[in-house]
Amino acid sequence: MLESPIQSKVHDEARQGEALLLEKEPGKGRRKLYIESYGCQMNFSDSEIVASILLDNGFETTGYYNDADVVFINTCSIRENAEQRVRTRLGDFKRAKRENPGMIVGVLGCMAERLKSKFLEEEKLVDLVVGPDAYRDLPNLIAKVEDGNRSVNVLLSREETYADISPVRLNSNGITAFISIMRGCDNMCSFCVVPFTRGRERSRDPESIVKEAKDLFEAGYREVTLLGQNVDSYKHKGENDEEIVNFAKLLALVADVSPLLRVRFSTSHPKDITDEVLHTIAKYPNICNYIHLPIQSGNSRVLELMNRTYSREWYIDRINAIRRIIPDCGISTDIISGFCTETEEDHQDTLSIMDLVQYDYAYMFTYSERPGTLAAKRYEDDVPEEVKKRRLTEIVHKQRGHSLFRLENQIGKVHRVLIEGYSKKSDQDYCGRNDQNAMVVFPKGSYKIGDYVNVIGETCTSATLIGRIID
Repeated sequence: MLESPIQSKVHDEARQGEALLLEKEPGKGRRKLYIESYGCQMNFSDSEIVASILLDNGFETTGYYNDADVVFINTCSIRENAEQRVRTRLGDFKRAKRENPGMIVGVLGCMAERLKSKFLEEEKLVDLVVGPDAYRDLPNLIAKVEDGNRSVNVLLSREETYADISPVRLNSNGITAFISIMRGCDNMCSFCVVPFTRGRERSRDPESIVKEAKDLFEAGYREVTLLGQNVDSYKHKGENDEEIVNFAKLLALVADVSPLLRVRFSTSHPKDITDEVLHTIAKYPNICNYIHLPIQSGNSRVLELMNRTYSREWYIDRINAIRRIIPDCGISTDIISGFCTETEEDHQDTLSIMDLVQYDYAYMFTYSERPGTLAAKRYEDDVPEEVKKRRLTEIVHKQRGHSLFRLENQIGKVHRVLIEGYSKKSDQDYCGRNDQNAMVVFPKGSYKIGDYVNVIGETCTSATLIGRIID
């Protein structure tokens, strides 16, 4: 949910983990840390917090797990496939540990909280297990392992936001960065494990968020993405219970850091996104005209079973508000095929709402029952896998057409693009995203990474807008 949407691609929550590298000169005598992160943007942001904590405790990061003294895998529990990939990767680390017996292997994040006993006792794959709210305890837990004990801390917190920790920017392009504005989730969607693995919702104080944005801007960053499981429910009281800062006000505060600092956010919830937020986006040119608004299903009965707390009609009203207040807004979504009891008529409702909205991008996947969720306790996972997959194929096919249509409508228009790096296919081309979050590729000319340029769209694929820089 929290990842930058990928055009017309079936989303795999357990995408290949990435080694996160700290760009710094190695220090003498420092121990080496290797981290792989899977799943949502929040996990990648958390890994930057972990790196910061351990940097202050004598570590440096490495891109090679065979060279590491401590190996962490930051995990996702959204889908079964995610957990299988993590187990496979832990097997690789276990083999590496045979050649380096002093290596410490640990699991962080959502799987750590959910499967702590399996990892530590039954399968003995790891030395320590640490949940999302316990990263400050890592130096102590590592010390316990070095003393010959397995360690675990998966306690959830009602207060922890890591607001005072300056994240180490890992694998960074130096241009874009994430800022976590809140943790946990109070929405009890019946298919989701997040409330159980990340705890109750709590918001960071706005002062620390704005300071982090200012520090990033002064360091040369030109785009920040505000992260939360449900950013629209952000709420923080001022000192002495003064005026409450809601998400609309927070957006304005961050946008005011500089007109050259682009602001994005993820993820919104249809029940909470307000006209005030939409008008704030419309008011500030540097708040990108792009909203990720998960629908999950186009059928009100299924939405009720999912405990999404909105109907098809409510969702359409929010879409209409977006189109009215921000006419050129890009919209992406999440869609689940084959949720419990979903009929062909329910599936057709999902296809029809896709036709109505015509999303720019979508995350699309089949329902995967997660142990411990409300759906697993209350409902039978009764839609056959072949039916789920066939419905997903229809959803993907439709979305590819909509993605192409939305990009074709951007041909001939001039787009303000922040240059993020080189194109994957050629070092003679740059790439960056426009206001609507579409990836744009263009000849690099005399500009440099981090510059804003005006690009006219000339052609496109279903995933990329292709153009050239104009003065």
